[in-house]
Amino acid sequence: MSVTSQELRDILTRTLNALPAHADELRDLDAALGDGDLGITVQSGSVAVVKALAALPAEAALNETLLAAAKAFSTANPSTFAALIGGGLLAAAKTVNGKDALNRDDVLAIGQAVAGRIIERGKSQVGDKTVLDALVPSLDVLAASQGSTSDALDAMIAKADEQVNATAAMQSRKGRAAWVQERSIGHADPGATAYLRFLQALRQTLSA
Repeated sequence: MSVTSQELRDILTRTLNALPAHADELRDLDAALGDGDLGITVQSGSVAVVKALAALPAEAALNETLLAAAKAFSTANPSTFAALIGGGLLAAAKTVNGKDALNRDDVLAIGQAVAGRIIERGKSQVGDKTVLDALVPSLDVLAASQGSTSDALDAMIAKADEQVNATAAMQSRKGRAAWVQERSIGHADPGATAYLRFLQALRQTLSA
């Protein structure tokens, strides 16, 4: 697999165009655990990133593409999730400085940079019932995968789906969701669900 900056912008655009359809689902999940703003965060953030990518010159480099996405997502809606994802993408941009195309190792490095920044800024870890509970295990699957890109993505989706279901049995430890304590048990984590929906939309984009 090798993806140029222009190809990455096209893939992200088509993938993110599919995410607003899940706004109501994410709003309802988030409302059960927090303030219910995740749906609008994902919806407005996705729209903002698509607009920002379209405004980039054709020759924009990979790091410029990720920087534009980071700025657009983090400023589209003033939420913790937007800030964490935006910060993660800023960190990810540094991993592709000077690169002309992405391979699987680069994609893994991008994902790990995003996860690392979320851990750092959010002071969270796997098991706290956050997006990390789906993100980190799926990246571990990617790191261990020896098959095709398609097979690797399918395996990541399967793991993320499994982990999203597992979060329902967890008690939230971070953010507003932690305030409801044991009442958070029984609800899947909305951030982890948003990440799963992103992977599923990405799969559809690459299959089209």
